[in-house]
Formats: sequence, structure tokens, C-alpha cells
Amino acid sequence: MRRGTLLTQVLLVNLLLIAAAVIAASIASNPDSAFRDSTSIGLVLGFALSATVAVNIWLLAQRFEPLERLADEMEHVDLSGPPAPPAVAEGPAEVVTIERSFHAMLERLEAERRGAANAALNAQERERERIARDLHDEVNQALTALLLRLEAVRRQTEDPEAASELAEIGSLISSAMSELLDLARGLRPTTLDDLGLKAALATLVEGVEKEAGMRAGFEAEGDFEDLPDDVQLVTYRVAQEAVTNAVQHAGARHLRVRLIGGGDALELRVSDDGVGYDGGRAAEKLGIAGMRERALLCGGALTVESEPGAGTRVTLRA
Repeated sequence: MRRGTLLTQVLLVNLLLIAAAVIAASIASNPDSAFRDSTSIGLVLGFALSATVAVNIWLLAQRFEPLERLADEMEHVDLSGPPAPPAVAEGPAEVVTIERSFHAMLERLEAERRGAANAALNAQERERERIARDLHDEVNQALTALLLRLEAVRRQTEDPEAASELAEIGSLISSAMSELLDLARGLRPTTLDDLGLKAALATLVEGVEKEAGMRAGFEAEGDFEDLPDDVQLVTYRVAQEAVTNAVQHAGARHLRVRLIGGGDALELRVSDDGVGYDGGRAAEKLGIAGMRERALLCGGALTVESEPGAGTRVTLRA
């Protein structure tokens, strides 16, 4: 049954109290009444007035308590993650309407934000894939052709000094090709497409250990073959960003990546023993917001635990 509006209830209670006061005053003013004297009349009216004030205070407190609860919920709502499930709406009709409208607005905002973020990140992934393909198929092929021609010229030259110079140039071109392929793989990890998430993360950690000269470990528990492609891609990108932060910003000596899966659930943990950070602008520079946006795309949640001098731990649950 729908409860009446606040105005209706206040008016009804006051009308009843006024009616009771009028009846009491009529009884007191009756010549045959035992409450004819002014003291009795004053007591009756004072009691009626006190009762009116007390009932109004109680009624307003009861009716405004849900509104205060709603105001507190609005003040502390967390817009960085998916909206919490709405509680059962209780209270005056006006408050129930406001609460339902507020939660509907949060759901619309979340849907619009997720759609915009999804479109932006998908466009980013397509651009990464295009650049990686161009680097591999065009630039790398051009460098390969250049290297072959250079090698042919080196074999034909009779000048030892020139041949040595050409060999050094060829070595530089080979190094550039290797770095180019690493860049292309970083833009779009072919291992992820070909072998899956577990192999891609293992390759990522192995590369970090080899190139950054730090001790890095990778552990995986569970089956990840049936995970949706978007979940695998988001998980890889979050791990890639967290590992990059550990190498470039944290000054870490040890890195650990752990992947745990079971059924439709997945948990990724990336921890390091670096310098840590204290939130604020540091979090913006480290791309934490971008990682959270990616996590939201697959219905997941990202938590970051870090303190200055105590390292950082990034956890993705999806």
C-alpha cells in the first residue's frame, strides 16, 4: 500500500490534534464541566499544544530520516566503479520517487560511460593493431630488403675497411628490426591471439626479466581457454601497464605476476617491491584510471594497494 505524501500526513495529524483541542476546550468551557476554571483550561490547552509539537517532531523525524539517508548515499556515491545495487526503497512517496530516479540516473550514467569507454578503447586497440601490422608488414619488410642489398654490396666490395663499415651498418639495421618487432608485439601481442592469455603473460614476464634485469616470476592456476576475448585482452593490458609501471617508475627489483582462474571468475595480481606511491597525481601518471576503465569494460573491478617505500599491488577481478 502506497504511503501518503508528507504534506498530507502533516495536515491530517494537525487537523486531528486541532479537533481534539477544540473538543477539549468545549468540554472545559461547559458550565457543567469539572474543568471550568482557567487553570484547568490552561492545562488542557497546554497539553494539546505540547502534544501537537511532540507529534509533529516525531512525524517529521520519521519522515525525513529516509531523505537524510538518501542525501548521505548521494554524497558518498563512488563514481569510479559500477553502481551498487539499490536498496529497497522505503519512506515517503516523494523520497521513494527521488531514490528510484537517482539510481536510474546512476545506471544510465554507467551505461553511457561504459559505452563511451568501450568505443574509445576498441578504437585504440584497432589503431594499435593497424600500426603493429604496418610495422611488421611494411617497415620491417623494407628494412629486410635494405639489409639484403647491403649484404650483397658488402660481399662484392674489395675494400676491407668499407666491408667492415657495411657489416656494422647491417648490424645496426638488424638491431633496429629486432626492436621494431618487439614494439609491434607490444602494440598487439600475437601470443595472446595465437596461444592465449597464460602464454602471453608468461612471455611478457620473461621479456621484462630479460630486458630490465630484474627478478620476475609468473604463476598461473586454473583454466583460461574459455574466457571471452575481451576479458583476456583487458587482463593482458592491465598486466602490461602494471609491469611497465614497476619497471619504469617503481625502481623495483622483484616482480611477481599471478593469474588465478576458476569457472567464469578470474583474478590477476601484479606486485612489486618498488618505491610505491601515495595516490593523487602519482596515480594519474601511472595510468591507474585507464586500468580501472578497462576493468569496468569486462564487468570487473581493479584495486591498487600502495604506500611509499612499501611497493605496489594491483589486483584485477573479473
